[in-house]
Formats: sequence, structure tokens, C-alpha cells
Amino acid sequence: MNKLSVLFKQNSGRNNRGVITFKHRGGGNKRRYRFIDFKRFFLELEAIVYKIEYDPNRTSFICLILYRNGIFSYILAYKGVELGHVINNFLSVDKKNMIYGNSFFLKDVPVGSLIYNVELANGKGGIIGRSAGCYCQVVNKFVYDYNTILIRFKSKEEYLLNYMCRAVIGSVSNEDHKLKKYYKAGQIRWLSRRPIVRGVAMNPIDHPHGGGEGKTSGGRPSVTPYGVITKGKPTRKNKINPFILISRKK
Repeated sequence: MNKLSVLFKQNSGRNNRGVITFKHRGGGNKRRYRFIDFKRFFLELEAIVYKIEYDPNRTSFICLILYRNGIFSYILAYKGVELGHVINNFLSVDKKNMIYGNSFFLKDVPVGSLIYNVELANGKGGIIGRSAGCYCQVVNKFVYDYNTILIRFKSKEEYLLNYMCRAVIGSVSNEDHKLKKYYKAGQIRWLSRRPIVRGVAMNPIDHPHGGGEGKTSGGRPSVTPYGVITKGKPTRKNKINPFILISRKK
């Protein structure tokens, strides 16, 4: 489906000034970017799973679905998807509609249900739970007022989201992605990932761990090429979040 994809130009980890901001990126196979429908635009319109495809830009599989009005669209494949499955968007609240792949507002999802492709703001499209094997869980409804739903992420973090945010029932496909093995260095290069050289193998001018007579361990705590400690020091920035955070895994 050429209209649903475009040639993906890789920048090899460089910004708009050509400066490398993300190291060890470059080369790799050519890719096409598939436009994924994270919003599920067509309300209460049935669609059938037309094809299940591999997407080089993400860890999960994707589905090509055909809506009743004749429009094709790409969505994230859910666990257990098969050709011919029928999915719906934002149907009425009913147990028979609570099947994998159907999209609902959080206020309509039963407590304890597994969900993915969760919106953090109403109408912005799914942001949370999009990689292979990911899911969230609806823990409680209307915790502090009648507009909030308590969601627990796979990382055990809990957030309060607006009840009109949308999500899809189920979990993301390809949960065995983390078990994938690479049998030669070339397979990593195909993914646009270049080799990483150890700091202790460099010269002193290139890295704080470099130099010395013979093999050394660096002679100091592990640091980056810029001298910033990399082990034992928290690197997460607990910036102010627009969403009410209940708990966070330490």
C-alpha cells in the first residue's frame, strides 16, 4: 500500500546542523515509514484485518485493516490477531464488545482490563504501550473525582488520566521480541546501529578511560567521554508532569 507509506530518510543521529547528537547510528537497510493510525479516526465503523505485516520502524507487528467504507489503514497488531478478525472503534459498552483490538474511551473499559495504545491527552493519539509485548491496566475509576481513571503501566508506575482518553483492549503483539538473537555483527548493522568502542581501548585524548601501559580498567569510576558518571548516579529527570503521578518505580 504505497499511499500508506513514504520513504524514510535517516539522519544518522545528526540534528539540523549536522552535529551528531545520538552516537553509533548510521548505515543500515533502506526503510519505508508506515503511517500508523494511533487515533482510530472512524467511530463505530467495522474493519477487517486484511494483512499482518512486519514494520522495520517498530518492535511490534502491524495490521493492514479495511474499513467498511473501503478505506485501508495501518494499526498496531494486538496479541492473538489473525486474518479476518473484525474490530470496532468506540462501540457501546457491552461485554460482547470487549474483545482484543477494539478501541474504547477509558470510562467504558472495565476495571482490571489490559489495554495498550493509551492516550495521555484526549484526542492526541495513543502514546503509552506501543512497543512489543507492552500493556497497561485499568486499576480504578473516578479515584479523586468523576473525571479521572487510574492506570498502571507495566513499569508499575501509576497515572491519573482523563476519562475521555482512549485506549485499545489487549496487549501489543510480538511479545517474544526481547528473546530475538543476532547471529552475526552484520545483523546489527542492518538495523542502522554502528559498533561501540570501549573507552579503555581509546587514547587519553579521546576518552577519560584511555591510555596507560598495557590493559587497564580505566583507573576511575565509569564515566562518559565528557566525564559524567554513568554508574550509581540517577539519570532520570523527575520534571513536572502535566499528568498527576501517583507512584513511580524507584
